[in-house]
Amino acid sequence: MKKYTSFIAAAGMIMTLAVTWICGFIKDGRTLEQLRGSVLRLHILANSDSAADQELKLCVRDALLEHSEELFGDAASLTEAEEAAEDKLPEIEHIAEETLAAHGCNYKVHAEIADTVFDERVYGDITMPAGEYRALRVEIGKAEGHNWWCVMYPPLCIPAAVSVKDDKETEEEYFSDEERDVIYHPKKYRIRFAIWDKVKGLF
Repeated sequence: MKKYTSFIAAAGMIMTLAVTWICGFIKDGRTLEQLRGSVLRLHILANSDSAADQELKLCVRDALLEHSEELFGDAASLTEAEEAAEDKLPEIEHIAEETLAAHGCNYKVHAEIADTVFDERVYGDITMPAGEYRALRVEIGKAEGHNWWCVMYPPLCIPAAVSVKDDKETEEEYFSDEERDVIYHPKKYRIRFAIWDKVKGLF
């Protein structure tokens, strides 16, 4: 009887721990989906990995970010940011192609809003988890080179050489406490997020 009671107690403890872990796992998974679903990323793909094409990619980046306020305005939501970017796709392509022409290059540019899969990306203190995000994709020429990215919404992009602004005020305004914990302490979530994506993929 004593052994049976001990067994029941141990089983109950294991069950409690399992339920606690599952609840935490689901909560973290929902935070991940919330983060992915609240961000619009700017994704610029170079024609190739040659030094010249990579330099042109950065010139296009700087030109677009210099015009970011007039292109995207002050979007109050992801939907507004997407709509603003969608409306300005021809203008975005024009600015990029003008910039390339000024540097003696005639590559065509294609811009679109698309669901895009990203690897984990780290800039400064910010880490965006791997996964699928909405993105403004700007493809230069064959778009076969290394890419550059930043977070366009919330507005963390800034011009010239820096990818993501370490702006605590903006981050606190747009990201929840849970989301900020994810982007500042990614290591503790990597395994859970990898499992979450695999489980999600099954269903």
